[in-house]
Amino acid sequence: MRLPLLVLLTSGAVVPLQSQSAPADSLPAAAFALSARLPIDTSVRIGTLPNGLRYYVRQNSRPEDRIELRLVVNAGSVLEDADQQGLAHFTEHMAFNGTRSFARNDIVKYLGSIGVRFGPDLNAQTGFDETIYILPVPADSAAILRQSFRFLSEVASGILFDSADVVAERGVVLAEWRTGLGAGERIRAKQFPVVFRGSRYAERLPIGRPEILETVLPAPLRRYWRDWYRPDLMAVIAVGDANPDSLVSQIRQHFAGLAAPSVRRPRPAVTVPSHGGTLVSIATDREVPTSSVSVLWKRRPTVIRTVADMRRSMLATLRDQMFNERLGELTRRPDAPIVAAQAGGGALVRASEYSSLDAVAKEGRVLEALELLLTEGARVLRHGFLPAELDRARTELLRDYERAYAERDKTPSASLVGSYAGHFLSGEAIPGIAFEYELAKRLLPGVTLAQVNATATVRSGAANRVVTVTMPEKEGLVPPTEAAVRAVFPRVDAATIAPWTETVADGALVPQPPVPGRIVGERVDVALDITEWTLSNGAKVYVRPTDFNADQVLMTAWSPGGMSVLPDSDVFRGAIATTVIGNGGAGAYSQVDLGKKLSGKAAAVTPFIGDLSQGLNGRASPKDLETMLQLAWLRLTAPRQDSLAFRALLQQFEAVLKNRDANPMAVFLDTVTMTLGNGSPRVTTLSPERLRELEPDRLLSIYRERFADAGHMTFLFVGNVNATELKPLVERWIAPLPVAQPAAWRDVSPPRLAGQVEKVVRKGVAPQSRTLLVMSGAGAWSREESETFTALGELLETRLLDRLREALGATYSVSVNAVSARRPREEWQLLVDFGSAPAQADTLFAIVRQELDSLRRVAPSAAEVDRVKEQRRRQLELAHRQNSYWLETLRDRLEHGEDPGSLFAAEPIVAALTPERLAAAARRYLTEQNRARFVLLPETPPRP
Repeated sequence: MRLPLLVLLTSGAVVPLQSQSAPADSLPAAAFALSARLPIDTSVRIGTLPNGLRYYVRQNSRPEDRIELRLVVNAGSVLEDADQQGLAHFTEHMAFNGTRSFARNDIVKYLGSIGVRFGPDLNAQTGFDETIYILPVPADSAAILRQSFRFLSEVASGILFDSADVVAERGVVLAEWRTGLGAGERIRAKQFPVVFRGSRYAERLPIGRPEILETVLPAPLRRYWRDWYRPDLMAVIAVGDANPDSLVSQIRQHFAGLAAPSVRRPRPAVTVPSHGGTLVSIATDREVPTSSVSVLWKRRPTVIRTVADMRRSMLATLRDQMFNERLGELTRRPDAPIVAAQAGGGALVRASEYSSLDAVAKEGRVLEALELLLTEGARVLRHGFLPAELDRARTELLRDYERAYAERDKTPSASLVGSYAGHFLSGEAIPGIAFEYELAKRLLPGVTLAQVNATATVRSGAANRVVTVTMPEKEGLVPPTEAAVRAVFPRVDAATIAPWTETVADGALVPQPPVPGRIVGERVDVALDITEWTLSNGAKVYVRPTDFNADQVLMTAWSPGGMSVLPDSDVFRGAIATTVIGNGGAGAYSQVDLGKKLSGKAAAVTPFIGDLSQGLNGRASPKDLETMLQLAWLRLTAPRQDSLAFRALLQQFEAVLKNRDANPMAVFLDTVTMTLGNGSPRVTTLSPERLRELEPDRLLSIYRERFADAGHMTFLFVGNVNATELKPLVERWIAPLPVAQPAAWRDVSPPRLAGQVEKVVRKGVAPQSRTLLVMSGAGAWSREESETFTALGELLETRLLDRLREALGATYSVSVNAVSARRPREEWQLLVDFGSAPAQADTLFAIVRQELDSLRRVAPSAAEVDRVKEQRRRQLELAHRQNSYWLETLRDRLEHGEDPGSLFAAEPIVAALTPERLAAAARRYLTEQNRARFVLLPETPPRP
């Protein structure tokens, strides 16, 4: 985890409830003594009802008019009896299938009517140790809030477990189980018994056992619910834009009456037993695309109670930050046996923490990858880190705290509830970012290398150590033996390992700044608060200040052309050019040196070459705006070619692609891509063979050609940006950018899908199927038509969820995506995506067609349309308070020469939607005249 809490606590102990009665920077020095207990953030109100239920309430205005509700149950799959495996998760499903006040699926329909969507908004999650119900609701209606609290209280006290509903829900839960099948699930089945040897965690995966799910009846579900859904194991969390007194009152009203059972089944403290030596798991699978190796050291969980505990977590963060910087450098060496690597740690489960070294290995080099990881671990143990490494890591960590503190009043409620759940479940400290930042400012400057180096021992010794190796199962690739894996450890122990060395480039980021240009024209749109500048080189700049985030400025820049102006033979090169050239660094600095140079800076710029345009995407803290613009200058005028970085990157691509055809979903999506490409030479898939066509000189040439002209580029800034302060920076770094002959995009898109296409892909062995239905056609674009089409897609998705999931229990989810485009052609595309059992794929497709036909023939009900309208209205309401939405939407308007004021045009269009309008849209779009159906099935029929 990152800020505001940098460590994950995994003990069952609860931090004593203390108060922080003064601003953090005015607290007495004793509050920051190492022995001092951490305070509780005064922003959160914590209480316990007489029946034992805990509550956490906090007022938070981001986003406005929204409240994040959580019901946290301190019970998960690890508490299941032998006949209940999977029923903790099944119980979660049944909460949405009938309580005392809400008949089957009524809560989903009700919340949908107020704009809360099932899945993206309303949801729940079941883990090994806990179950959490997630309910974000509008705060602008007392009735909505009452109903929401009532539902959560009935999850705790009034789930019905109707026999018919339980039987109906079997199919949905089994469909969810089916979505998790594949190589990952098979590898886990081999590795978990080793990683969790002797522990109940190895036997109680949350998804459960299919033979139990297929026949489950209400009795074992009720037993699980009665045993563990009780007030002393529950907490209610309410964070959002509402009066805390009112929220506490609602919690007392709805939850104080929950009866505590007279006899309570003891909640066991499940453990992960220690072991004296190293355990090894070597697993292969035919569908695994890459080789990987991991070494993890397990340990008992720790509880952070004091300042000293927090300081220890900071030291661990600094250690891993420096270790990962080293591993990142090693992956950029062409001779390295690894594609990627990281040092990490955290909670395996509540009963066990870990520190690990992990790597994706190049094929056939797993033992070399393991040796590299252990060698780097030994290098740190023997020689420690360098002073310059610590300086960078300390600067970065303090900057992270600073940025989190700057956003303290802008933090979304959804980002806060997790820490309160952690406090209830495992004693996770919640001192608040104000205290943490003040503590960091006091502690970090005094951290020494010796203190950080001493923490490296968490990755040493054979006790509680586990090595896992995962590899493709293929002819000619022989997995290492356990003896060979074990032999690496003494070999590294006996090796002579030199200290780490590094060179850090000196000098300015831009050694020779350009001669500044000028702003030659200015226009201000007062209504939208947008400032427009015309620069002396012809570029346009638009600035839209917001107060949504305190520490964020987003930038995008674009000009027409993109890959559309490249010849067919260069399209693949154009698609990968920015990745390769960006990986080489910028200006005088390699990518590694650039990362070190930017230590402590919150600024990044990424170039792109799209289908119809090329440009830059950037983000920065307000204080690092100039650094972002310097990076933009370098990306546009001083791209850097690095032959070693190029070779290393190609090897990484090759390692990932070498066995890509073993992945069923990759093969399926490639089939979709090539079929819809209609034979166009500009539509291709990534392969090792295509990589061999790449020459660094040609890639650099394409990059320079596409970015040669900044005089016809448009720059857009959105966020906490002051136009007056930005103005001289624009004149210094954007106005001097070079001007060249402008390009115009071309329509080189592939022929449109015509007629009906059926493609069946047989790949993989898991008994699962995936269906993708694509419908498309030409259609005149207008904003009204686009919004209507989007609404039609949401209506269709709701109907298909009701029919395929709720009525039939035949799928876990259905996704419908309705997209309309105006460039390069005015056209539309509708995609319907769902999973199923292989034997049901044709049946469900027929039902989808029935629903399409029904929408064409019969207008939707007013209630259906109102539900879609309210969901869309709530989406727009939230979107208008996000920098990313303003950036994307303003760019769309400016790029298409449209009035930026149309940014608010969607709301009246949505409000005017009627059943008749959606019925007419269904007749236009749901014709199936041009339709492609893609089905992924197993290679062989599954065994009964």
